[in-house]
Amino acid sequence: MAAEQRQAAELFPSGAHGPVATVSATAAAAAEWVVALVALAGKRLAVEWASFPIYRLWLDRPAASHLAFTPRDFRPVNVAQGRALLEGRVELDGETVDIGVRGDPWDMPSPSRPFAVALHQFSWAPHLMAAGRTGEREALRLFVTWRAEFEQLDRFVWGWDVLERRTFNLACAAHRMAQHASDQEAKQLAKLLARHVRRLADLTGPVFRRAEQLAAACVGAGGLADPVGATLLRRLLPKLSRALDRAIRADGGVATRSPEQGLELLYDLLTVDDLLSQRGLAPPAELSRAIEVLTLTTAFLRLRDGRLARFHGGDAVSSGKIDGALAQFDSETAPPASKGRGGYRRIASRWIEVLADAAPPASGPFSVTASDQPLALEIVCDGDRLITQTGWRRSSTAPSGLRLADGGSTVTLAGRSPGRLLAGLRGAGLGPRLVNGASSIQVNGTETEDGAWLELEHDGWIRTTGLRHARRLFVNHHLAELRGEDAFLRAGTRPARHPIPYVIRFHLSPDVRVSLARDERSVLIRGPSDRGWWLRNDAAQVALEPSTVCMADGGARRTTQIILRGEIVPMAPEHRIRWKLTPVETAVPGTRRSPAGAAE
Repeated sequence: MAAEQRQAAELFPSGAHGPVATVSATAAAAAEWVVALVALAGKRLAVEWASFPIYRLWLDRPAASHLAFTPRDFRPVNVAQGRALLEGRVELDGETVDIGVRGDPWDMPSPSRPFAVALHQFSWAPHLMAAGRTGEREALRLFVTWRAEFEQLDRFVWGWDVLERRTFNLACAAHRMAQHASDQEAKQLAKLLARHVRRLADLTGPVFRRAEQLAAACVGAGGLADPVGATLLRRLLPKLSRALDRAIRADGGVATRSPEQGLELLYDLLTVDDLLSQRGLAPPAELSRAIEVLTLTTAFLRLRDGRLARFHGGDAVSSGKIDGALAQFDSETAPPASKGRGGYRRIASRWIEVLADAAPPASGPFSVTASDQPLALEIVCDGDRLITQTGWRRSSTAPSGLRLADGGSTVTLAGRSPGRLLAGLRGAGLGPRLVNGASSIQVNGTETEDGAWLELEHDGWIRTTGLRHARRLFVNHHLAELRGEDAFLRAGTRPARHPIPYVIRFHLSPDVRVSLARDERSVLIRGPSDRGWWLRNDAAQVALEPSTVCMADGGARRTTQIILRGEIVPMAPEHRIRWKLTPVETAVPGTRRSPAGAAE
C-alpha cells in the first residue's frame, strides 16, 4: 500500500488529479448542483407564498398599535445630507436626485440600482432625523407616501437586503416620527414596523448576513410596545445568539473576514444592547461577548491613517465612523500588534505599518463576498496609505472579477487566480461563492531590537502549478525601510514543463501619485502628505498600469497599480523576487525628524 501511495504521489503530486480526488470532486460537484437546485426551488416557493393573502394576514397578527421605545443608532449622521433632503435633494450612494421641496422620490426613476436600494432602505432617515423636528415631520411624510405605494410585499422592496436596513432605520426613527402623526398614522407606523419584523424574521436570507438580519429584527421588535414587542423579542433573541456564535470566528473576526462588515455588525449589536437596557432586560451572554471581541478586532484593523483595512468586500470607512463604534473602547486593552486578529497580522515600526491577510478566505455560504487574494497587503508609510486593494463591495456595480487575485496587492500565477467564483445555475442557487482558494496559510512572526519579521506561505497554487507562494516581510526599527520577498517554492515531485509567468501587483490608493524612474525599475510613490517613497525591486519587468477601479468612500475611483513581471524557470527548486520600500528624503532640512519625516 505504501508503494502504491508513493506511485500515486509521483503521478499526481498535488493530490488534486488522482482517481480518488477525481471521484471526490465529482461527488462534491453533484452535491453542489443538488443544493443549488433546492435553494432555487426554495426561493421560488418563498416568492409564491408571499403572494398569498393569508401570509400577509399572518404578518399582521397579533396587531401592534403602539411604539414604546426609541432604539439608538450609534452611527454618525450627516446633518447636511438631512438638510439637503429638506431642500428637495436626495443624496444617496454618491448620487443626487432633485425632487423639489416636499417632492415624491417614489414616483420617479432612480439613477442606479444602488441608489434605489439605499432609497428603499430608508438610508436617508438618520440624517433627516438629525435635522430636528422639521426633519422628523418630513420623515413621517416620506413614510406615509412610501406606504401608499409599497405596502404590498413587492419582491424588491420587501426582499431581505432592502428590508433588513429599512427595518433598522424605521425602528430608530418611528417613535420620534409618531410624535407628529395622527392617531391613524401612528397605528400604521406600529403595524408596518411589526410587519417588517415578522417578515424579516421569516425570510431565509443568506447565511453571511443572518446575524445582521436578526439584529435588525430585534431592534424593530424592541421599539414596539408590549405585549407584541416582548413576544417578538423572546422569539428573536435566542436566534440572534445562535447566529452570532456562527458569524464570529474564534480569533475575533467575522466569518466573512470583512473588516467593514465587522464594524457594521458591531454598530447593530450596540443598538440592540442599548435597547435591551432601555427595556430593563439583561443582554444575552453571546451578545456581550460579540460586542467585546468585535470592538477589539475593529481597533486592531484600524490603520494609522485612521481608517479600516480594505479586505474581503469592505471599504476603508471614514475615521469618524470608526470613532463612533470605538467611543467606549479602552485602548489599554487593545491586542498587541504582534498578535494576529481576525485572520490578519501586523508588523510595524515608527514609520511603516504593514497589515497582511494571513488566513484562508471564508468558505461555504460565508464566501459569497470573499476575495481570492491570499497574502494581500495594506501598507501605510508615515501616515499615508500607499498600498491597498481594489476594495470590491457587494453593494456596488463593480465587476466581481475584482474579488480575484488581480484585484489585490498580491501575486497572480499563469494569468490565473488560485480559486474561482461560482456562476451560472450554481451561482444563482448558492450565491457567487469562492471555491478552490487557498485552504492553508502558514504564519511565522518574530520581533527583535532590529525589526519585525513576518513570514507567510499558502497552498493556493499547488493544484494548478505545483508551487507554493511564500511572502517574507521585514520592517526595520532603526530605518524607515520595508523589505519584501516573494518566493515560489516547488511543492510537488513533478515540476512544470514550461516557464510559469508571474505578476506581483501593488494597488495604490486613489490619492497617491506615482512615476517610473529613468532606469525603468524604481518607482516613486507620493502620498497625500507629499512625502516620497522608492519601491525598488529585482523583477524582470516593472510597469505602471491603470487599476481597474478602487472602491473608496462608497464610490468607485480610478487609480494605478505597480506591476512586477517575470517567469519562473522550470526545474528550479525556488524562484525569488525581492523588493524594498524606502523614503526619498534622508532628512528634512531644518528639523530633527526621521528619514520618513516622523518626529524623533
